[in-house]
Amino acid sequence: MDSESDASRAISEKIQELGDWRGETLASVRQLIHDADPEIQEEWKWAKPSSGGTPVWSHDGGVCTGESYKQVVKLTFFRGASLPDPQKLFNSSLEGNTRRAIDVREGEKLDEAAFKELIRSAVAANSAA
Repeated sequence: MDSESDASRAISEKIQELGDWRGETLASVRQLIHDADPEIQEEWKWAKPSSGGTPVWSHDGGVCTGESYKQVVKLTFFRGASLPDPQKLFNSSLEGNTRRAIDVREGEKLDEAAFKELIRSAVAANSAA
């Protein structure tokens, strides 16, 4: 994938392909990310024959990924360990030194304001680095 439009198309196709609560979750998270940072860029990385690839949102470096599994949509923040998380959104990969993740399960509602604040904090951390 060489252009953002290709990446954005791949992410849209992934959302369509999922076609269930995971696609809806990924679509709504994607909208929140763009609401939080209109400058964010979409990328499609780590495509292999066994997996189609992963949506990545970047601004001055990677902000987070959006992976979908059978039971969860996993949002992994590249610098999550160093971000303030007063609402305790991070609920996965808590033992790592760098990354932190949010696992969203079917029927769960993400705290949208807190999530957008995490996105803005991640962008600020990238810009400062």
